[in-house]
Amino acid sequence: MKTTPRRYHITTFGCQMNKADSERMAGILEDMGFEWSEDPNHADVILYNTCSIRDNAEQKVYSYLGRQAKRKQEQPSLTLAVAGCVAQQEGESLLRRVPELDLVMGPQHANRLRDLLEQVFDGNQVVATEPIQIVEDITKPRRDSTVTAWVNVIYGCNERCTYCVVPNVRGVEQSRTPEAIRAEMEQLGQLGYKEITLLGQNIDAYGRDLPGVTAEGRHQHTLTDLLYYVHDVTDVARIRFATSHPRYFTERLIRACAELPKVCEHFHIPFQSGDNEVLKRMARGYTREKYRRIIDMIRHYMPDASISADAIVGFPGETEAQFEQTLALVEDVGFDQLNTAAYSPRPGTPAALWEQLSEQVKSDRLQRLNHLVAIKAAQASQRYLGRMEEVLVEEQNPKDPTQVMGRTRGNRLTFFTGNIAELKGRLVPVKVTEVRAFSLTAEPT
Repeated sequence: MKTTPRRYHITTFGCQMNKADSERMAGILEDMGFEWSEDPNHADVILYNTCSIRDNAEQKVYSYLGRQAKRKQEQPSLTLAVAGCVAQQEGESLLRRVPELDLVMGPQHANRLRDLLEQVFDGNQVVATEPIQIVEDITKPRRDSTVTAWVNVIYGCNERCTYCVVPNVRGVEQSRTPEAIRAEMEQLGQLGYKEITLLGQNIDAYGRDLPGVTAEGRHQHTLTDLLYYVHDVTDVARIRFATSHPRYFTERLIRACAELPKVCEHFHIPFQSGDNEVLKRMARGYTREKYRRIIDMIRHYMPDASISADAIVGFPGETEAQFEQTLALVEDVGFDQLNTAAYSPRPGTPAALWEQLSEQVKSDRLQRLNHLVAIKAAQASQRYLGRMEEVLVEEQNPKDPTQVMGRTRGNRLTFFTGNIAELKGRLVPVKVTEVRAFSLTAEPT
């Protein structure tokens, strides 16, 4: 008789979508009677939820897998699974590289983990990477926080940015119904979650694939409509959403954010490059001017909103002058935070076949951009000094147990003196006493 292994471990690489998928898969494993193990070496099922946006994330997965594959040779009952974007991209070739693997599954199959594992326990090696309709989520995720939670609203992406592997690995856009989203949020509110982040790879595309148009001829279901529809869910104090695409970012959406008190004053809108020619080669579908208009519109309706973004340097063919356009945009906008990356070619994408810049040029540009980002973020932080802010307390400060930490509505990490047992999950008014580029120190008032 084969008994079901009792302990599982999941290691997650990459984006918030992956974290949300991991929480759902952990929920499924716990429904199956598994218990979480902090140490992968004590687990009977090990799952790596992978990311293929950059090459180094992928290499890390292979080195982790190598270690566990060795362990499996001595312990054949160990179950090894790879989920997520590398799994989708590599499919069967992963089994050739690591024959010890039991299960390879793409992100669209996260909710099918139970039946896929049952096939594995019956002695099969399973690859699940074919495109499917997303299975509506019925399992309760094992959430990593008790204060904030992700809620997926749209899976997949229909964009075709020339550097990006996401559409190949996460499939076409599939929106969840507003009713399903609201029901999940209501349940989270009852469980005591105070902040919910609505999540999509390209969240502004929400609802385009759902049936129905209004009398004015626009889609009946948009992200803006969804915000109005879920805004009054009881017990939830804050709502965020990510990630936005400038091509679909509308004035109507910005107005809704300004009007709806629970929606936080924070926008994450990647621009990727400040140069129009580079944006065109990236197939981003907007210009630098259009991006600037969005920022101006946000500042018109919500002068104090914090704005974060993503940028790529060293895209194939990027000249020094084009890179300087990115620097100029960063100088001009003054982002509160910017996630930066040197371009790394991804398999199956058009840009991977183009002539690449040297690693030295890429790393030099990345350093120069990061230096500017830190200066601009420190300047943007100055506006908080001496101000009253509301912080949702999430955790104890790991570096100073006398302090708690949480985020302002503008998503600034803030530390202040307090007892986590009393304050966790509470909204605390504080006065900011110290500002740094990416965080604040405050005192409760």
